[in-house]
Amino acid sequence: MSQNQLQELAGLVDKFSLGNGIHSTAIDGLNCIKLGEINDRLPSVYTPSLCVIVQGKKRALLHDEIYQYQPSEYLLASVDLPVIGQVIEASQDKPYLCLQIELDLHQLAELIVQTGFSVNNNLTSQRGIFVGNMDAALNDGVLRLVRLLEAPKDIPLLAPMIKREIYYRLLNGQYGQVIAQMTQSGSHMQRISAAIQILKADYNKPIKIEDLANQVGMSVSSFHSHFKAVTAMSPLQYQKRLRLMEARKIMLAETQDAAATAYRVGYESPSQFSREYARMFGLPPKRDVSLILSNPAIA
Repeated sequence: MSQNQLQELAGLVDKFSLGNGIHSTAIDGLNCIKLGEINDRLPSVYTPSLCVIVQGKKRALLHDEIYQYQPSEYLLASVDLPVIGQVIEASQDKPYLCLQIELDLHQLAELIVQTGFSVNNNLTSQRGIFVGNMDAALNDGVLRLVRLLEAPKDIPLLAPMIKREIYYRLLNGQYGQVIAQMTQSGSHMQRISAAIQILKADYNKPIKIEDLANQVGMSVSSFHSHFKAVTAMSPLQYQKRLRLMEARKIMLAETQDAAATAYRVGYESPSQFSREYARMFGLPPKRDVSLILSNPAIA
């Protein structure tokens, strides 16, 4: 991405970001993100989306893997993943600025059919998150999409067309085959994505791996193998991260104590909950929540 393009995008993202945080826009599925300082590690569930940094730097931690990206690079999540993100370059003068384009898998599937894109159905399962380079064609599409924010009357007609173009560029880019797997009924990626939705819906309930594998039409051994290939963790580790993230939200929003929260998110032992919480967030529940409430910028 040229310096002029980056400067223009940075100006537009800053203009349509009213303060720090994630801001929805007049274009469905396009969000502007701004942060004026380096932040602590923030756990969240990344949903299928394309994230393009236009100023600053960020890293995402998936289990024990680090994905760092900066201007002229993008991060794409192909399934829902519990990730710990951290902005590592930002200031009040030069805030972290990022665009998030939520991926519409139905539109992506339609485009694959309409363009005759050849999907490699023998592709082995790939990690559900990756960092790629912004090429000239993808840069151009993203810039034209964001420019529409200054021409609201053009959005209904042109935004869907430009988003389709962006999908097309992604399909024909370095990770095109991985992206295509997201849409293929019966693919390993699609089956693991379905299992993830079940885990999210029933995060606070006991799970049997045999039942989960059966629900998505896979053998237990195959399910374990492909789940870890996509998410970098086992189904039980995935569920644990969901529980801990939800517990933190509950304690911050409802000021509920750790023991009650532990039972609410599915733990049978408050002491085990506290140990695993401290391992993930760096502090025991009570101290972590108190610190955040006294300094909201941390979260």
